[in-house]
Amino acid sequence: MPRKSPFEIRLSAEDRRELEALARRYTSPYRDVIRAKIVLMAAQDLSNNVIGSRLDIARQIVSKWRKRFHDHGFPGLEEQARGGAPARFSPQRRR
Repeated sequence: MPRKSPFEIRLSAEDRRELEALARRYTSPYRDVIRAKIVLMAAQDLSNNVIGSRLDIARQIVSKWRKRFHDHGFPGLEEQARGGAPARFSPQRRR
């Protein structure tokens, strides 16, 4: 039996409007649209498994973005710096 996520999402009307607009925007990067949809579905109290199956993504990814939004709000949905060595060549130089 799947367990319920401990990270409950409660959205204000303004936050919901902003996320819905982001989820509908065709010019937004795909990752931002998916993250907005994850949060909107989480606010409907759907499980991570259900959200993952509806969006065709892994449950672990749903869990990650649900937790980040719960902990940090909108800034949690933004890209963060990744570890590792810095790039040796700039994108322009690679051409």
